[in-house]
Amino acid sequence: MKSPLNVAAAAGLALGAVLGMAGTFVTQASLRSTLWGIGALGLVMAAALLSLKFFRKQNDFVAAGFLVFAIGEAVMLSGTPTSLAGSVPAFGAGTALWATALLLISLPREFPNWVRYAGVLSALLFFSVAARIFWGEPLAPIARPLPFFAYPFLVLTFIGWICSLLKEN
Repeated sequence: MKSPLNVAAAAGLALGAVLGMAGTFVTQASLRSTLWGIGALGLVMAAALLSLKFFRKQNDFVAAGFLVFAIGEAVMLSGTPTSLAGSVPAFGAGTALWATALLLISLPREFPNWVRYAGVLSALLFFSVAARIFWGEPLAPIARPLPFFAYPFLVLTFIGWICSLLKEN
């Protein structure tokens, strides 16, 4: 039987991946905010559970990474109800925290190499987005090419985490 913690965390990651990507493609602002809001709640829950899981396993870097990811997602959630332009400060701070979290999670050898590589690549792309925002560029969450093309690497990382969680007994 699968661990309830792993199942709940996998469900939260899946919810965040699916609704986050879906929100990127919709044009209606209220629908986008709803999809992103629900997805963010799933990701915060999943990251909090995974932080506890890896803390208990004494893998402090990965635990801290999931804690930082939860904080970053919560910061992003604070900007979700606003306009795309209004969300830029929260988005910039959130992407910087995501990137930091992805490195903390991906550098230790906890997950398969392909998952770790996807996480590091995602981190580098999101650090780039955050730096551009911090330097004054008003990058909206759906701007192209970045951050738009960074999301698939983040979702690929989530898929790797989900697969790893569901393989455990």
